[in-house]
Amino acid sequence: MAKNTLNFSSLGEEFFSPIETQPLSSPFLIHKNQTLYDQLNLSMSDADLLGVASGERQFQGTQPIASIYAGHQFGHFVSQLGDGRSCLIGQIQEYELSLKGAGSTPYSRGADGRAVLRSSIREYLCSIAMKGLNIATTEALILVGSETEVYRENIEPGAIVMRVASSHIRFGHFELFASRGQTKQIKQLADFVIEQYYPHCQGKNRYVDFLSEVVKRTAVMIAEWQAQGFSHGVMNTDNMSILGLTIDYGPFGFLETYNPKFICNHSDHEGRYAFEQQPGVALWNLSRLADSLGSLITDQQAKTVLDSYQTHLVEVYSKLMRKKFGLVEKDDQDNVLIGQFFEVLCKNKKDYSNSLRQLNDVDTLSKDSDFSDWLVLYGKRVAQEQSSNRVELMNSVNPKYILRNYLAEVAIRKAQDEKNYTEIDTLFNLLSQPFDEHPGLTTYTDEAPSWAQGLEVSCSS
Repeated sequence: MAKNTLNFSSLGEEFFSPIETQPLSSPFLIHKNQTLYDQLNLSMSDADLLGVASGERQFQGTQPIASIYAGHQFGHFVSQLGDGRSCLIGQIQEYELSLKGAGSTPYSRGADGRAVLRSSIREYLCSIAMKGLNIATTEALILVGSETEVYRENIEPGAIVMRVASSHIRFGHFELFASRGQTKQIKQLADFVIEQYYPHCQGKNRYVDFLSEVVKRTAVMIAEWQAQGFSHGVMNTDNMSILGLTIDYGPFGFLETYNPKFICNHSDHEGRYAFEQQPGVALWNLSRLADSLGSLITDQQAKTVLDSYQTHLVEVYSKLMRKKFGLVEKDDQDNVLIGQFFEVLCKNKKDYSNSLRQLNDVDTLSKDSDFSDWLVLYGKRVAQEQSSNRVELMNSVNPKYILRNYLAEVAIRKAQDEKNYTEIDTLFNLLSQPFDEHPGLTTYTDEAPSWAQGLEVSCSS
């Protein structure tokens, strides 16, 4: 990643609108990502950091801005959007800082622009969970609570998450100008992204190479989602990062009981963004990006690049899954063996991550008769391997801990009802190192209790 020399604001006011953040009432710091704070080489006191994050003061005198973009939401094009709950407040090193929940923008379509504590806790925890799983992601620096009241389904406490990413540019930024026929702005934006984030794409076919890089990074990200059982829930084109980062944590969910048709978003009535649909949706979204670059590349060039998506996806996913099963050497029948394992999970409603983690101890897994036939096949396949570190390999990619919905809900209820934020800290530390054993915390691997079986999340979560 090249170090930025220009801010997004250098593009000019056709790309954004200056805004004034709306401070929260009686803000307080709930949690800080100390590792990220140190990485950014920040030297602010917690009080100063809180002041910036709560919208009370500007970051290093920088004018906050809200970018504008378009996007396909659940397959339908919306001609202009703006991040009504997010604004860029500045840049440090090569990272952009943004606030989610700091107030409305002119493009928020009547929304109040506020984030609630419930959704902010989920976003904050999922950011570190994805980082811990080694999946490309935007990150969260601090979580801020307040006495501000925000109305959703009910009155809820307002909150802010300070987010960090190399860039928050989305597919939808290109779609906005393409829909308006503003080819000059498309080129300007593409040149900016290439110069700042893809400096190696400077040759004769720079725009083709640029699209190729975005396709590859997106394919890698989706492969990692699928391998780790992550469901985004709202894969609109305006929620797709131009850098292949997981962005906009809303109604997400991790597979618990294995079900490839898992729909984590209660608002997704048609199942457009079901778990098994994500690879195809990502390609559809990439196609919309390619359409938006039509003034810079030919249709044939776009098709050639898009055709590479499946190859990248399968290559990364297959490699990850072989590691999950402790297989170093490639065998043509591995896909069949892995598929049969998932059939056992689906038929018997087994937990996805727990079952994969238990593969490191076949003796324990063999006590479950549902796996008996499959384990015979697996034993023969493992016998072909010469690797002496099979267990270490598997434990490095099969997390023991994931952000289960009920775990997040427990943290949310304690925060809202008791003003107790210790569970957030426990989960943050646990999820930042999800492959470790963490003695004394094994109850966090338990499947959802009965009271949590019906938990639902939606686009307002």
